[in-house]
Amino acid sequence: MNFTRWSARLPGTQRRAAARTEHSASPAPRGDSSVPAARAEHPTGPAAPTAAVAGLAAHEVLDRIPALVALVQGPDHHLAYVNGAWTAAFGERPTGGPAREIMPELESLSLLPLLDQVLSSARPRTVKSRKAPGGRSYTFTCTPVDGLGGPGTSGGVLIFAADVTDHAEAAERLRASERSQRETAVTLQRSLLPQELEEPDDLRVAATYHPGGTEAAVGGDWYDVITLGGGRTALVIGDVMGRGVRAAAVMGQLRTAVRAYARLDLPPHEVLQLLDGLATEIDANQIATCAYAVHDPNEGRLVYASAGHLPILVRDENGTVHRAAEPTGPPLGTGGWLHASGSVPLGPGSTAVLYTDGLVERRGEDIDHGVTALEVALAGATGSPQVVCDRLVRSAGVTADHDDDVAVLVLQHPARTGPDSELFRNAALELLGGVEAAPRARAFASGVLASWRFPPDLHDLGVLAASELVANSLQHGTPPMRLRLRRTDRRLIIEVTDGDDHLPRRRRAEPADEAGRGIAIVATIATNWGSRRTPGGGKAVWCEFTLPQL
Repeated sequence: MNFTRWSARLPGTQRRAAARTEHSASPAPRGDSSVPAARAEHPTGPAAPTAAVAGLAAHEVLDRIPALVALVQGPDHHLAYVNGAWTAAFGERPTGGPAREIMPELESLSLLPLLDQVLSSARPRTVKSRKAPGGRSYTFTCTPVDGLGGPGTSGGVLIFAADVTDHAEAAERLRASERSQRETAVTLQRSLLPQELEEPDDLRVAATYHPGGTEAAVGGDWYDVITLGGGRTALVIGDVMGRGVRAAAVMGQLRTAVRAYARLDLPPHEVLQLLDGLATEIDANQIATCAYAVHDPNEGRLVYASAGHLPILVRDENGTVHRAAEPTGPPLGTGGWLHASGSVPLGPGSTAVLYTDGLVERRGEDIDHGVTALEVALAGATGSPQVVCDRLVRSAGVTADHDDDVAVLVLQHPARTGPDSELFRNAALELLGGVEAAPRARAFASGVLASWRFPPDLHDLGVLAASELVANSLQHGTPPMRLRLRRTDRRLIIEVTDGDDHLPRRRRAEPADEAGRGIAIVATIATNWGSRRTPGGGKAVWCEFTLPQL
């Protein structure tokens, strides 16, 4: 690049200075003793200055530029010129030697390879905001030039460094503020999620949450595990649309509401029906997807309902992955829809995965392709629930700068063998009614509890509870009736089912009352008790005793 073309690329004020200097380098009138001899040889002045005059003019322009300027020439980048601003920033630099030896700042800034690239390609290069020795930050522009060193000089590179320290420090303060805000937002988001997952007796569970994006906006993804009593477990995952504090606030209210509705032990579709109405009341403009599932170890199935959420995936004991089918309804907050429950097998050895769309959705791709890829990943993901969580997240390519929140909930129903299987037992008795039903139930419960080697006090309490629940069912229920006993490694569960859907309640019996004391007795002696309606119009009444830990 010659001087005229180079000066045209300077910023406005520097270009005008260059123009004035070039003009001053033109031949002066005769008799002006201040004009150098090199200029006085052409009193009439040629149309353009000679190479020597051009080089001299260029140096005069560069001397006036407040930015840092250096000129190197040749393949070894011999220093031909540095201006005062460069000297003030990095110290005296003698000209003539190779830049690698006399300009250590170029080495520390990794600019020497850049000079080679500029010289070989004859194209300018720029690197932004590099911190130089001394703490100042500069943006360096390296431009190929020729003719600035006078006659016989080879091509070189003009190094132009603009001090951007104030800008760099402001940008760093802004980044630090954004990091702080994001950390606060993520902390808020995580505080709305379960700090520790509840640990069901019959399931092993793990969950993971990855905040999306780099901005300070929180999302609305959530998950939860809720033990319902009687050995049953509710599992929830949801996603409030949008980002920001409002989405997080709606998420927090919905999660709290789910836990409250779960305590009613309602079927999944009824829980979603209640949530739908609540979501409309919270914010009519905010919608959310949600999947709510209940696992009953006695049934070996996962009963679920979905409000616009992605399908649950289940890998059976043979390694085959099944995608939970319909039913599914629209997202929460749309109103006017009757949800329905479905079920999918979840026997011993099975693994189920609930997840939000951030795990499988990618721009420009059908989300069904992402779900299919997740099925493939689940088929090959073995190990503990946490290991499966991590493998699924890695297989989906989720990184720290992923643009959407990701929540994953994994549950396993382990196949127990050996000594562990001795701790998980089931026993059931069909009750046909009649006067012999109660004695048969007591004898059955006594024999089962004795075979499970419970201590005498727990044995007696278990028999009493079974007797009272059976008596309550015989008096207020209808056939078919069943007594079921189940033990886990942590509790004894006694449950009676019948064909009547009227749920019992605990009440205070008056001294003259001949009935009404059975549930009160059970509630007094048991650790916990409850009741729920069952599919088909019946009910189940249960109680549980916490086992002493050895």
